[in-house]
Amino acid sequence: MAQRESLLKQGNKSSLIAAIVNTIIALVKGAAFLFTGNVAMFAETMHSFGDAANQFFVFIGSALSKKMPNDRFPNGFGRLVNLVLLGAVLIVGIMSYETIKEGYQHIIHPNESSGIAINLSVLAVAVLLEGFVLYKAMKEILHETGSEAKGLSIATKSFSSLNKAKPATKLVFMEDLVATLGGVIAIVGILLSYFAGLHAAEGIASVIIGLMMFFVVGRVFLDNAKGVLGEADQELEAQIAEYIFTNPEIKDIQTLFAVKEGEDYHIEMKLEINPSLTVAQADDIKDRIENKILQIKGVTDVIIEFDEDDGFQTWERNLIPGN
Repeated sequence: MAQRESLLKQGNKSSLIAAIVNTIIALVKGAAFLFTGNVAMFAETMHSFGDAANQFFVFIGSALSKKMPNDRFPNGFGRLVNLVLLGAVLIVGIMSYETIKEGYQHIIHPNESSGIAINLSVLAVAVLLEGFVLYKAMKEILHETGSEAKGLSIATKSFSSLNKAKPATKLVFMEDLVATLGGVIAIVGILLSYFAGLHAAEGIASVIIGLMMFFVVGRVFLDNAKGVLGEADQELEAQIAEYIFTNPEIKDIQTLFAVKEGEDYHIEMKLEINPSLTVAQADDIKDRIENKILQIKGVTDVIIEFDEDDGFQTWERNLIPGN
């Protein structure tokens, strides 16, 4: 029990906050839909329920991925968060389909819904709450990527740093960005239906929201498929190579891989050194390089092998930024 609590404390906080907020929002939207029968509200209800379930699974997956390796799984559980996210997108995919189908039916057979005051009030509050979660996700992205920003630059900086964020945080950001925009679209659809008599506008809003959800499904699926396969981070490899060549004892780099496993990085390299060095000297060099690389944020595992210098340059230094 204590081990479970310890793991849960290491789960992605932004996904937990988002799951709680979206559950509350989904229940309120669902109640509003039952009272009014508004199809745009139905779309938003499905969207919020999908996001809540998705983000809850993300929290559990990110927590379990921190579990230490054991005899049965010696490589650890880092990629578990990617597998959970791949499963979670199925939920959003089903919700997306239902949202688009309901919206299409309303476009073909438009009907006037009631309760505009209830719908607009609920959606306005939902947009504010989802905007708050989106802001928290932006701050989390800046924290994870070591970026600094204030005011409006928080939004622009978080967009530019999105690809470097953890998978769970990236998912929360994209889902709540779509949720916030979806709330605004639903409000526009309801206003056009009520004041302009364009009752099909609510169905169109529902279809647009469903398509936006499908976009998130596709983006998250592709990103986490790469994570499950173990995608190399070339920028981090170049950064590590730049440091390695500051050590005069290292003559060349035969291989260097920085593989992202879930939210962490696994580093493996084979370096060429002067064959005249003693075992003790080589061991000191290995410890120095390993300790330095482990200080890089996100790096949890470093494997270093040595080989004697063969006199041929394998690693192209011109690939290193600044050279």
